[in-house]
Amino acid sequence: MTYPILKDIENRADIEFLIDEFYKKIITDDLIGHFFTKVIVISWEKHIPIMYDFWETTLLGKMKYKGNPMVKHLELSKKQQITTQHFDQWLYYWEKTINKNFKGQIANDAIKRAKQIGELMKFKLQQHQ
Repeated sequence: MTYPILKDIENRADIEFLIDEFYKKIITDDLIGHFFTKVIVISWEKHIPIMYDFWETTLLGKMKYKGNPMVKHLELSKKQQITTQHFDQWLYYWEKTINKNFKGQIANDAIKRAKQIGELMKFKLQQHQ
C-alpha cells in the first residue's frame, strides 16, 4: 500500500503503514539490522504491535502503550553496545520513511519526538556503561 498524495499521519492504519515500511528498511541495514536478527531474535508478531501501540500513543494520544522502552534498550545494549551511530542510522530511516509517505504536523512531530527519544536513550545508556 502506498499513499499517492502525501498526507499527515491521522490514524492507526497510518501508524501501521509507517512502522511496517520503516522496519522493512532497518532489518536489512548493515549497521543496525543485526540488532533485530542476531543480537536478539525478535518475535515480530509481538514486537510490531507494541510499536504500533507506542507510536499511536505518542503521536495520536491514544493510550494503547504500556511499557518502558528504556529497559528493553538497556538490556539490548548489555548484549551489544548501542552507539550514537546506531541511533543516527535508526533516525535516518525513520525520517526517510516519514518524509517519503507523509506530510503535516503529526508527521513533523513524529520526527521531532523520535529525535527527543533518541537523545534521552543515548544519555541514559551512557549512564549505564
